Amino acid sequence: MSGETMLRHAASVVAERRKIYGDPAAAMAVVARRWSITLGRPITPAEVVLCLIDLKLARLGHDPKHQDSILDIAGYAAVLQEVGR
Repeated sequence: MSGETMLRHAASVVAERRKIYGDPAAAMAVVARRWSITLGRPITPAEVVLCLIDLKLARLGHDPKHQDSILDIAGYAAVLQEVGR
């Protein structure tokens, strides 16, 4: 799959998830509130997204060709743009 094709696919996955789960910025804010309680310190939505990207990077360390993780990183990068507004 070319990089362009992968990015288009990632965009379609983000759009589909938006239909299922709602606005990604709002969803990441909910996760940030929960993680803030769990970790005992304020967590921002951007930090949530960065941690999710890091999880996918760790998985790629195990299998650098795992397409799903690469796709998810691209999708999370797009979400990071939204939560950073």
